[in-house]
Formats: sequence, structure tokens, C-alpha cells
Amino acid sequence: MTVTEAPSLADSLAQVWADFEDQLDRVPVLQRLADGTVTLEDYQRLLFNLRQQVVDGSPWISRAASNFDIDHFELRTAAIRHAEEEHRDFLMLERDYVAVGGSLEELRAGRKNIGSEALSGFMFTYADRPNPVGLLGAMFIIEGLGARRAAGWARRFQEVLGLADGQVHFMLYHQEADGEHTGNLEAILTSGMIDDHAGAEIVRCAQVVARLYAMQLTELDN
Repeated sequence: MTVTEAPSLADSLAQVWADFEDQLDRVPVLQRLADGTVTLEDYQRLLFNLRQQVVDGSPWISRAASNFDIDHFELRTAAIRHAEEEHRDFLMLERDYVAVGGSLEELRAGRKNIGSEALSGFMFTYADRPNPVGLLGAMFIIEGLGARRAAGWARRFQEVLGLADGQVHFMLYHQEADGEHTGNLEAILTSGMIDDHAGAEIVRCAQVVARLYAMQLTELDN
């Protein structure tokens, strides 16, 4: 009888990412971006909807940091550092939105779409758990998106709409910044501090966040 080995954490996360890519390929605004029919209004709507959730990024990371005990000191330290690096991101997004003709007052008065509500609600609830190690899976999805897809989206918006770098700065910035973050995350995941239970939590959280992030992009303005 042959015993089948369980997939490694890296293999499991790779499969989650592949599934996430499939979900992104079905997002209407990204389909229009790919086929060159995207409009300036589409880009404005995307920034408007992303901003409402990006504002919550540093707070949920900070909350997670506060719930790591001393036995998870390295994770707490990493989360504190990450929260500090993220807490101004929404300001870059706001500048891009204004640079393409959007109203800062209307942007700041906006509300989350239903996907953003679900995503932020999940993040804050999970961050309230004791030692929320599973949130490394959320970071795998969100930081991976910035590192692997954001700059490509930015360049495609520029190609189709003739935008300047200063109008897509938020997306361009995240290729470099999130590339560094994913490198830090990979170091944690391969450090030996993640046991099988924590690994399962990380994969499950990544699956949930991938689905909710795709919903956020699909439900623009809803």
C-alpha cells in the first residue's frame, strides 16, 4: 500500500494562488483591462473601491500584532514593522485618484462595497484571535497581489488610457514594496516556526481572503 504524502505548505499555497489567479481572470474590470476596453471611469471606480479597504490595512495588522504573545515574539515584531510600513498607503491611492480627476471629498466620504465589507470584517475578526498565525495566509494573498500583479495592471492602464506614472503610483509602488514583504513572509514560512496546525490555518486563511478579495474587485460600487 502506497502512502500519499500530504502537500507541503509551499505547495498548498501555490495551489491557492493558482485558484486566485483563476478568480481574478473572471473579474469584469480586469477582463476589460486585459482586452483594452477599460475606461478612465473604470480606473477611478477601482481606486475608489480599493481605498475604502486599504485604509483598514494597517489597523488590522496592528490588532493582530497586539494579540501575539511573547512565545510568538518574532511574528509580533514583524507585524508591528509591517503595520508601520503600510499605514500611509491609502494616501498614495488618494493622490492617484485626484490625479485622474476624482474628488478627494467624495473619495473620503465613500463606503466599502460588499466584498470590502466582508474582507475587512474577516480580517479584524481573525486578528482578534490569540496568536492569529493564520493571517500570514492573508498576507500571502494581499502582498502577493501587489508583488505579482499590481505593476502589470498599472502599465496596462497606462497603455490603454495614456496615464502618467504619477497617476498609477499606488500600483507601481507596490511591486517593489510588496516584493520585499513577500520575501520577508517566505523567510517566516520556511523558518521552522510554523507547525502543521499553523500551516493548515495559514492555507485556510489564504483561501478565504483570496475569495473575498476577488469579491471586492467584482462588486465595485455595490
